[in-house]
Amino acid sequence: MRKRYAVPLGVLGAGVAGIGYASVIERNWFRLRRYDVPVLAPGQRPIKILHISDTHLTPGRRRLISWVAALDALEPDLVVNTGDSISHPDAIGPFLELLGPLLDRPGVFVYGSNDMYSPVPKNPARYLWRTSRTDYNRRTVPDLPYEDLGAALTAAGWLDLNNHVGSLKLGDAEVEFAGIGDSHIGKDRYDDIAGPASSGPVSIGVMHSPEPRNLDRFAADGYQLLLAGHTHGGQLCVPFYGALVTNCGIDKPRVKGLHRHGGSWLHVSAGLGTSPYAPVRFCCPPEASLLTLVPA
Repeated sequence: MRKRYAVPLGVLGAGVAGIGYASVIERNWFRLRRYDVPVLAPGQRPIKILHISDTHLTPGRRRLISWVAALDALEPDLVVNTGDSISHPDAIGPFLELLGPLLDRPGVFVYGSNDMYSPVPKNPARYLWRTSRTDYNRRTVPDLPYEDLGAALTAAGWLDLNNHVGSLKLGDAEVEFAGIGDSHIGKDRYDDIAGPASSGPVSIGVMHSPEPRNLDRFAADGYQLLLAGHTHGGQLCVPFYGALVTNCGIDKPRVKGLHRHGGSWLHVSAGLGTSPYAPVRFCCPPEASLLTLVPA
């Protein structure tokens, strides 16, 4: 009789332990990834970019807030936020606290869908056969204060790149940017920013979701570095296999990390948070990245 229940009880115990690890340990096991990106001309001073994404912040996430604010010690020349910063109407103050001294550094940002629409409970298994884009077809009125978030960031001097172009002086280099709204909810308007990138030291394309149709256009226009988030790196990954889903059009081998896309470099952040209704990560720790642009 005891043998009869041994296996199912063992499986149940392993499942409970796995969920506990994914929700308590790995979800709060923040990592910093470092990459050198060879895009500068010979003799140019390296440029350090801190790329953060997908914090999905809710009030009370003190460990996450403290960890990101401490990244100012890296002394980045630029901070890039690729969206899904908040998941609660009262999270703007905590998000500004999360940025802390980083907010005094040059920065750029775009919105993600969850900056505009609050998360809702859903069956995560649905991501195996479709993306979450269809979930927004019936949600036309944003219920999160994304405009207040944007106003706070622009008041600090950060560039709003939602379907905009702009430039920032980083040391002795004038860096050109172009960005688009979130393609996951149909807010991308690449035609508004289309055209050849500047011939300056470096040109950077910024977006939330790394949809190949937009990556192709950024690359064709000559942007040397493309930055995106959204994928959570797959969030729940299989050991020795990797991500099961990307939740967008990017292929699974490029769900996170630094890769090539045509003549451009592409960095997809695995992000720092999760939906509050799916607070787990497995074999995919939350992360920020320090990208050091160096001569090619």
